[in-house]
Amino acid sequence: MRNFMLAALAATMLVPVAAQAQSAQEVRHDRQEVRRDQREVRGDVRRGDWREAREDRRELREDRREAREDWRDYRNHHRDAFRMRPYVGPSRGWTYRPVTIGYQFAPTFYSQRYWIANPGLYRLPPAGPGLRWVRYGNDVVLVNVRTGRVMQVYTQFFW
Repeated sequence: MRNFMLAALAATMLVPVAAQAQSAQEVRHDRQEVRRDQREVRGDVRRGDWREAREDRRELREDRREAREDWRDYRNHHRDAFRMRPYVGPSRGWTYRPVTIGYQFAPTFYSQRYWIANPGLYRLPPAGPGLRWVRYGNDVVLVNVRTGRVMQVYTQFFW
């Protein structure tokens, strides 16, 4: 009986690890599908095959929607990872204002204090050279660290 109880306890501890690994694999697979579909659409347009391009665009939209749903499921199942300390602005009297792509931050808003150290933990795409994921309020913003321009915004990212 004791061995049975220990085996059941070990199995319950292993299930979340396997589910998390599967989730990461699903995310990787979804990204690969989106890239493959993008290549197919470009090839169809290059060949002038408009009917096939339209069908491939529809498939691309569907794959992007699936990837978003997988990310939302991951976020809902890992709420603790998205729960952060309250955001403290760079200056006294600072108030949050929503930003959009193209907005230019002052350097104090994207200093190292606000960097997201491990974007992969949140399933964010890797930042390219000269770009950095930054926390701004409860949002996550991809910023060009040379110019301060916003390249991507995920609003209400943190709880």
